[in-house]
Amino acid sequence: MSDERRNSKHMTGGDAELILQVQRGNMDAFQQLVERYDRQVLTIAAGYVNNADDAKDIYQEVFLRVYKGIPKFQFRSEFATWLFRITTNVCLSHRTRGQRNKYTSLDQTIGHDGETPQTLKDTLADNSTTDQQANDAEISKRIEDALHTLSPRQRMVFTLKHYDGYKLREIANMMKCSEGTVKKYMFEATARLRKQLQDIAL
Repeated sequence: MSDERRNSKHMTGGDAELILQVQRGNMDAFQQLVERYDRQVLTIAAGYVNNADDAKDIYQEVFLRVYKGIPKFQFRSEFATWLFRITTNVCLSHRTRGQRNKYTSLDQTIGHDGETPQTLKDTLADNSTTDQQANDAEISKRIEDALHTLSPRQRMVFTLKHYDGYKLREIANMMKCSEGTVKKYMFEATARLRKQLQDIAL
């Protein structure tokens, strides 16, 4: 039995068989792989750039890289892990088309703490509240601007955790770094956002 066959047995839900078919030139199998993961890739991209056009650009680039790289895929990791690493790399290197429609609502649900939905307001709240008088659109723009003052890796960690609901360990795998590094990025991102938005009623 080849190494590829042996390693592929440990992969989930038929991904391995589809990959082997793609490596033999079966493009229908590639389309099936895309359909399995396209929603997750688009969700990660949309959370990072918060712009439909930019998210589609990232999506297309991700699957172009997957298409080019899959002939050499050696089953040393789960396909999903490899795919999401490509996705985070494309996000981190992406240059947005502009600042169109980049507004994030304070009340947008961006994750869950146990079974309780969390909003961006909950995530950034620091046990103090003030009267909320600012216009919603202005507040949303302030939040989006603040998110874009984060370093690409800080923003990636923050959106993967709070927008997409990934665990720190999963994020570490996707970004090929330690869980401690992910925690550091998360702490720095949250602290910076709180400082940037301290005058807004959270």
